Amino acid sequence: MAEATISLLVVEDDPFQRETVCAYLSNQGFTVEGVEDGAACRAAIGRGMPDAVLVDIGLPGGEDGFSLARWLRGLSPTVGIIMLTAASDLVDRVVGLESGADDYVTKPFEPRELLARLRAVMRRVGAEGRPAVAAPESLPPHRVRIGAAVLDMQTGVLRNAEGRDDQLTESEFSLLKLFVENPNRALHRDWLLERTSGEEEPEAFDRAIDLRIMRLRRKVERHPARPMALRTVRGVGYLFDPEAG
Repeated sequence: MAEATISLLVVEDDPFQRETVCAYLSNQGFTVEGVEDGAACRAAIGRGMPDAVLVDIGLPGGEDGFSLARWLRGLSPTVGIIMLTAASDLVDRVVGLESGADDYVTKPFEPRELLARLRAVMRRVGAEGRPAVAAPESLPPHRVRIGAAVLDMQTGVLRNAEGRDDQLTESEFSLLKLFVENPNRALHRDWLLERTSGEEEPEAFDRAIDLRIMRLRRKVERHPARPMALRTVRGVGYLFDPEAG
């Protein structure tokens, strides 16, 4: 089976360094896009999340690499993030990792070092060796795949990855139904709580939805600690990705 080409986004304001890195990684078989600042990075991510992002710490335009790393990690727990920094200061490296980065490379760097670190990050997040195209799944119209599980919209029964059926509670089914009806949309936590808390289950406290999502992730995600189907959108709520199987 053919393997997918790993996609990369390089965020570097220096044109020469950006073009050099992009050309080198393209020659190594990656699909690479280069942008110059935070605004261009956000625009590129809006067109699709790459497998990994290489982001310079010092960027023009008022947004640095730390804030971009936090934003990227909030969007995806699995995207690989490597910080590129001209500073050798330990504080910058620590802050970069605390911002959600997987690794850092100090400039000037050998291209082979960057390649080795990139491949190591890709192995950790599982991007290398991933099938290029999955065979389309055939499900009846009333059944929907959510992560590793399949939800029957008529009966409210959830079949997990092991083939066992789980009868959902009313609030769990209502929550999943909202996600299915609003795929790839960031749904606000308060709105989800309002729509799924009836009089028979008054869970009107701040983290009720967070607790429900945590329980659902245990049922639908292959790796609940690294959710892909029910993703957190920081500062907003949650998003259902129907392509995450």
